[in-house]
Parts: sequence; structure tokens; C-alpha cells
Amino acid sequence: MQFGFLGISYQNARLEIRDKISFTDAMKLDFFQKAEAVGIQQCMVLSTCNRSEIYYIYIEEKQKAEIRHIYEEMFPDVEVRAYLSELSGEPAMAYLFRTAAGLESLVLGEDQILGQVKEALEDSRAMGYSGKELNRIVRGAVTCAKQIKTDLKISERPLSVSYIGIRMLEEACGLTGKRLLVIGSGKTAVLALRYLCGYESVQVTACSRNKAHARRLLEEFPQIGIVSYGERYEALKTCDIVVSATASPHLVLRRKDFCPVRPLTMLDLAAPRDIDTAFAEDSLVRLINLDTLQEIAADNRRDRELLAEKSRERIEAAVQETAAWLLQSRMDMTIESLQHRCGEIAEDSYAYLDRKLELSQREKKMLKKVLYASLQRLLREPIRELKRLDTEEEQEEYRRLVRQLFQI
Repeated sequence: MQFGFLGISYQNARLEIRDKISFTDAMKLDFFQKAEAVGIQQCMVLSTCNRSEIYYIYIEEKQKAEIRHIYEEMFPDVEVRAYLSELSGEPAMAYLFRTAAGLESLVLGEDQILGQVKEALEDSRAMGYSGKELNRIVRGAVTCAKQIKTDLKISERPLSVSYIGIRMLEEACGLTGKRLLVIGSGKTAVLALRYLCGYESVQVTACSRNKAHARRLLEEFPQIGIVSYGERYEALKTCDIVVSATASPHLVLRRKDFCPVRPLTMLDLAAPRDIDTAFAEDSLVRLINLDTLQEIAADNRRDRELLAEKSRERIEAAVQETAAWLLQSRMDMTIESLQHRCGEIAEDSYAYLDRKLELSQREKKMLKKVLYASLQRLLREPIRELKRLDTEEEQEEYRRLVRQLFQI
């Protein structure tokens, strides 16, 4: 019995390829059924925008080729083989553990993948394709990932300059109850609006050159106000904070065109800059620009990489423990068969003695307990030795001996 991995991810396939290799719920069930037909009883599909991966338990080496063939047949319009990665044993386990911890993600240490791994296992269980071994391995990966996130807090070091900028605004002047002006309607501005609208009691006004873009902003953020680009300086007079994130090739806010009369925090998320650096000379203004944010993001990225190394050390230990468990579990059926055989012998012996002896109910109960306990005691040391076997070759040799000796 062995653990296997097969699949594609952003690491070995471009987005246009990944878009064509994605599992719907119906396709997952189809895959499970086809895998079961070749003897693979335990299987999990992890399908996200960045990966379409299979984790499975196999008995025979030929099943690896069979499940690969099934995967390829699921996507006949793509030359899947050119993009597939494949691992077995501890390397496959280590990859799953790293994936659950966010160490194999496009954004190092991200949190979302952990929930996706848990959901993939639940889907497998609901459809009847997850057993003791797969459950133990995946849950081990999830538990390890949770411990890493709790202890090392790798995902708490933000990498998005928009998010870092909003965090800096919160630290600098607080956001709750503040009036904000967001200039721009592109991706960066929309991301900033999403972060800002998550705070309580903020009054947000968006400023856009393009009326169609402004309408789209209102569809996503119906609670905000909208002003035209030409009204930006007038709107600025009543604001506590301004966030500018346009694609303009020239300055959007010039110091010579606006003189603050009240404290104002300015966040410039644009490259090239939107906000005149001369504002920084005004005692009423605090200016945060992209250079500062990028330095923080770079520092956070280095911190994440260092924490990722610490995470890998923990993962290595957890994988070795899980692999040892899986190796021992291969003897479980043999041990269960031995115990079942002893139970049969104890039952036969009790039935014979019960016919030959006149025993009270208390004596019958005692006799049955003694017979079972005696045979279990006889098996205690052999079972202990079976659990200590640490190679597949030894395990197979002892399985044959047990079957022969005990006729099971």
C-alpha cells in the first residue's frame, strides 16, 4: 500500500492550459469511479484555479500508470502528459503537506488552500472514496498546516502593496469613522476599495475619469459616493484620507493646486506617482508612497521565505511520522485476521466445554473471558513484532508466513 500524487499546477502549466484542465463535481465522480474500476479505492481530487491534482492510495505499481491514463483521458483536447507531475511515497506526502501549508502556492504561505484541501477530502468522503489511510494522511497534512500557521504566522506578513498601504493608514490615523477619497477605477483602486469597505463607519467617495467605470464601481460598492475627476480637489477639502491609484502618466494631485487646511493622510499607490511629493513638506500632511510600501512588501517576502524554511523542517518530521504509520498500517489486515482466527478458536473451545460441563452463568462468562484472554496473550508478542517491521519486503514475507502457519 502506497501514497501517490498526480497532477498539474501553475508551476508546470500556463493559465490557458490550467483553464482547460479543471474538474467539475461530475468529473470528480467520474474519475473516482474509473479509478475504482482499476482497483484504487481511495482517491481525492484537489481542483482550484492554480492546480488540478489527484492524491490516492494504490496497492500495485501498475495502478500508477492506470490512474495516469484515466487522468489523460479526462481531458482529450489537451496534451496532458506534457504537463503532469507525479510522485510516490514520502515525496508525495511531503508535497501534500507543503501544499496544505501554502508553501506550494503562487502566493507563498496563503491561507485559502488549506480550506480547499479540507473540502477536497470532504468531497471524497461524501462520495465514498476515502478510507482510513487517505483520511489519516490528509488530516495529518491539515493539522500540520494549522500548527504552522498558528505558531509561525507566515500569512500575517502581507505581500500586497494595496493591503500594506491600507494597514499603514489604519496605523497612522485609524479608519473607522473617517472620510476617504479614492481616485482611480482600475484593479489597484478596486482592491483598495474592497479593503476600505471592510471597515466600520467609513465614508468612501470614489473619483473616476470614466463614467462607465464609475457605474461598475457602484455595482460592486453601492454604499460609496461618486464624483467626477474634475471635482477631486473640491471633494478633497472634506476628506481625512485620500488614496490615489490611477494609470495616469502625470500627477493627479499637485501641491500648487491644493492647500490643505486640516490634517490629511495621502496614500499614493500609483507608478508613476499620482501625488506630488511636495505635499510631504506640509505639516498637515502625511504622505505614504509606493517606494515605502514596496520596501515593506520585500521585507515581508523575505520574512515569509525564512518562515517557509522553518515550516519545511516541521513538515519533514510530520511526513516521516505519517509514513511510519502508513507502513505499520499495512500489517493491520494481517493482525486483524490473526485476532479473528483466535476468536474463532476461543468460540469453538467454549462451545465444546459448554456442552461437556454443567456450568453456572457466572462460570460460563468467566470461562469465555479466560479463553479469549489466553489466546490474545499468546498473540501479544507476535503482533508487537509484526508492527515493528520496517520494510515492505519483510512485511510481505511475514504475511505469507502468518497465512501459512495459521491457515488464514
